[in-house]
Amino acid sequence: MTPLPSPQQLRYLVSLADLGHFGRAAAACAVTQSTLSAGIIALERHLDAAVLERGPGKRPVFTPLGLELVARARVALAALAAVAETAAAARDPLSGPLRLGVIPTIGPFLLPHLMPALRQGFPRLQLWLREGLTQDLAEELLAGRLDLLLLALPVALPEVETLRIAEDPFVVALPAGHRLAEQAAVSMEALGGERLLLLEDGHCLRDHALAACGLPGAGGEGFAATSLHTLVQMVSGGLGVTLLPRLAVAGGVLNGASLVLRPLEVPQGRGLGLAWRARSPRAAEFRGLAPAVAAAIAAAGPGKAPREAPEAGLSVDKLATAP
Repeated sequence: MTPLPSPQQLRYLVSLADLGHFGRAAAACAVTQSTLSAGIIALERHLDAAVLERGPGKRPVFTPLGLELVARARVALAALAAVAETAAAARDPLSGPLRLGVIPTIGPFLLPHLMPALRQGFPRLQLWLREGLTQDLAEELLAGRLDLLLLALPVALPEVETLRIAEDPFVVALPAGHRLAEQAAVSMEALGGERLLLLEDGHCLRDHALAACGLPGAGGEGFAATSLHTLVQMVSGGLGVTLLPRLAVAGGVLNGASLVLRPLEVPQGRGLGLAWRARSPRAAEFRGLAPAVAAAIAAAGPGKAPREAPEAGLSVDKLATAP
């Protein structure tokens, strides 16, 4: 029977690949640097293969075989974790640690509603949060460092299962006094002649806004914002117009800005949903969590008319009933 490497050796290997530094990898594994180094050497002897290139540099450089072993080690560790997760889920569903990743165009506006609801509904759940862009969170999910994602849909993620739980319509944000503010609703044709301001590449909201406008993947070059709050200030300064999700508007992203909001003539938006690793042993738990998340989204108000910002010139009722 072929001798197998230990889970601890595989953890050392993956941590070293992720962090690229012996000291930081050792700290992440809660061992000394000498212990981690000895573990890597023992793994190489165990496999009778070189995992790292030996040279004068202090930064670890993996051999081609080492890189392949890192990928296989991730799969093996995820499988081992799934064994423990399956047992834990059967004993006490929706309890213990849950590492949740949230994208920045959802988190600040939903978490004030979601966190209290989860504490009340699932008191034994220990929630850890990580905010980041969709692709970065997906990598964390597949690496086993996150359990569940709360993100905007549609999104193409391999080896990930998604569950759509709510809709988040777009509204048009215009500078005060803009010509389109005179219209009850704004058509895509009218938007076509405007400078459309967007978030930077990497934000899924950028892709969803471009899709809503029927644009292939470009628009607003030179005028990209790093956050929705920056985007709002750019519109308020007269640099252009944008599409905002109602979840963010209801969550106060317009506070202090002088903007006019109008609905789209043909409603467009993004979906909100959960995502987890395909074949995750906790999939049933995550589906059971979905109604609580959906209720928090409803409480946050994305399906309702957004609250009026100062000097916005548009009341809640007007936006809700505009044709």
